[in-house]
Order: sequence, then structure tokens, then C-alpha cells
Amino acid sequence: MATHFFTDTTVLTGRTMRHITRSLDTILTTAITPIIMMLMFVYVFGGAIDTGSVPYVNYMLPGILLITIASGIAYTAFRLFMDMQGGIFERFHSMPIARSSVLWAHVLTSLAANLISLVLVFGVALLMGFRSGASFLAWLAVAGILFLVTLALTWIAVIPGLTAKSVDGASAFSYPLLFLPFLSSAFVPTQTMPGPVRAFAENQPVTSIVNTIRALFLQQPVGADIWTALAWCLGILAVAYIFASIAYRRRIS
Repeated sequence: MATHFFTDTTVLTGRTMRHITRSLDTILTTAITPIIMMLMFVYVFGGAIDTGSVPYVNYMLPGILLITIASGIAYTAFRLFMDMQGGIFERFHSMPIARSSVLWAHVLTSLAANLISLVLVFGVALLMGFRSGASFLAWLAVAGILFLVTLALTWIAVIPGLTAKSVDGASAFSYPLLFLPFLSSAFVPTQTMPGPVRAFAENQPVTSIVNTIRALFLQQPVGADIWTALAWCLGILAVAYIFASIAYRRRIS
């Protein structure tokens, strides 16, 4: 049964990945928006923001990476919605394949597409002067956190992809996710924010994730932030997976 699931998932992932490779503009669009933001913040606003001895491109890159992921998973919801509307799921379910493999194919495609976008953003950041003396293990930890964030947000994207009534509704959920980094430590220190805004910024998931990635890049102690970030990622992943599974069972029943 497990072999059947993995084989079916591999075949269906190949199908959705072909859609990506045939329309690379979606990946470029996903990467271009964060890149434009990075250029604007570094070269327009960066000089007015005090980040001490840390170059601003190093300071704000973790937030840009999260925005890249949030942009990418909007396309996951869109692709899933279009498959549902086109009757592809019904055709697959009439075949002798593992039902969950259809959903997992979209999830794995999201992970692959977001990886490409993140690499493009990293490349531009390097051209802009980003440098890090982080160890291999620190880079591995950053990769693991970004993987968990992408996986958690992808399962969130699955829910509107299955339940939305329109294509606009399927991708509109990503707007709050794009906005959250601006109310965190991603672009400015939280100490500069007014009281209520600071309280929200310091206790929402983006801040702990950004602080952890930034500390790993800068070879600084991560403290409790890494455990808070992991707790947020795993908690969101578990809740999103449960609700996505419920929505999927209802849709195919």
C-alpha cells in the first residue's frame, strides 16, 4: 500500500511539475515581487533604518524569504482550485490510485517551485552584498526552517484551494501572509514600534522565525527564538493539515 502511494504520488507530482516548467513565468513572478521589495528597502529605505553594524541587506533578507514563500503558495491554491474546477480530481479518483496522492502531488510541487524562487532571491541578495560566515550546520538549520515554513503554508493554501468559490478567493488568502512580515522584526527593530504594535509584532510567528534565521546567518546565539519558531511551524502545520484533510474528504465524498 505504501509503495502504491509513493508511486502514484511520484507520477502525479511529475504531472504538476510539468505545468510549472511549461509556465516558468509563475516562478519568475513569485520571485520578482520579493526582489523588487528587497531592492527598494535596501537602496531607498535602508539608509534611514538603524540596524547597527549589520548591513541592511543581511538584516532584512529573512523577511524577504518569507514573503517569497507566501507569494509562491498563492499559486498552489490557484493550481489546486483549477484542478478541482476542471474535474481532474474526479477523473483521478475513478482510477485505481491512492486518493491522497493527488493532494500530495500539489504539496510537493509547491515545495519544489518555492525552492527555485528562494534560490533566485538568494542569488540577487548575493549580488546586492549579502554575505554570511555561517557554518554548514547553520545553513542546514536555515534550510530546515524554510522547509517547515513552506510546508506549513502550503497546507494552509490547500484549504482555500479546495473550498474557494472563485479563482480570486482561492489566492486572496495569501494577502494577510504577505502583510505579516511588515508587522514583525523583518524590516525594522520591534523596539521602534508603538506599544500595541510592538506587542503584536513580538508575539506573532514571523518575528521568531525571522530572528532565528537572522541569528544563524550572523553567527549569533539563537536563544529561545528557535524553539518558538519550531513550535509555531509545527503547530500551524498540524492544524492546517487536519483542516485540509477534512476539506478534502468532504470534497471527494
